[in-house]
Amino acid sequence: MFKKFHVVVAVSALLLTACGQSNSSTASSPEPTAVSASFPVTIENNGASITIAEQPTSIISLSPTATEILFAIDAGDQVIAVDDQSNYPAEAPISDLSGFTPNLESIVALSPDLVVVSFDADGIVAALTAANIPVLVQYAATSLDDTYLQIAELGTATGNVESASTLTSTMKSEIETAISKLPTNASGLTYFHELDNTLYTVTSATFIGSIYALAGLTNIADTSADAASGYPQLSPEFVVAADPAIIFLADTKCCEQTATTLAQRPGFENLTAVTSGSVVELDDDVASRWGPRTVDFVNAIVDGILKVSPA
Repeated sequence: MFKKFHVVVAVSALLLTACGQSNSSTASSPEPTAVSASFPVTIENNGASITIAEQPTSIISLSPTATEILFAIDAGDQVIAVDDQSNYPAEAPISDLSGFTPNLESIVALSPDLVVVSFDADGIVAALTAANIPVLVQYAATSLDDTYLQIAELGTATGNVESASTLTSTMKSEIETAISKLPTNASGLTYFHELDNTLYTVTSATFIGSIYALAGLTNIADTSADAASGYPQLSPEFVVAADPAIIFLADTKCCEQTATTLAQRPGFENLTAVTSGSVVELDDDVASRWGPRTVDFVNAIVDGILKVSPA
């Protein structure tokens, strides 16, 4: 039951937070209004002006990615509770609060002075606003630029502007270093990214797909019938016919998938990725969140490519 629930949550999170939602943290949007740690600060967030009177000391994060960002920009000691999916870092004060079905009374009872969500579930944004609680919505990023702008936004909102800037600079440098390790003949290699063992995947139009694009890989899902959704479900026959050079498994936790279980599926034993040992087992969470650990995701991709095309 747990594994099935985890799969539903993981796939739903990607779909719900990336279905045409707007966000102030987009590549075409300006940086957050405030550029210092002084308060009050006003942030333009999804068409609304959010004013934070004083530096928050009682933050609730209902977004696993926001939780990771908050701790990475040294705002962890300002966080009093995180949702039931925020399992990283270990010191995050996880609770039974839900980002999918948020309970207003439970949130208000904790007296937060800032709430961060990844989408507006059940009208929670209006409800929190009516309760005079500032709330930031940070929808799923579609590019690294989105990630960097969300980091800056949380830095501004929490009074950790310098730490946020440092995090962004570090991420950019580490990603550049990782990509520089790739040989020129790696460009164009085909891949399949597995979200779960029912063959849900991502296209290049998603955040996950954009990270693979940094490495010059070609996504087999881009030519699938439901590619426009961004998260198509492929058939086994489609994957076999496409015969990707590399397969990345982002369901090692939720569905206990490995290179061995993949090879045991009917028709998959002769896939190029299987016979060449080019099946990469990813951490589900690292591969599905758009925060600081995107660097780890990039490194995993690069390591996988180097097995196929050594430098």
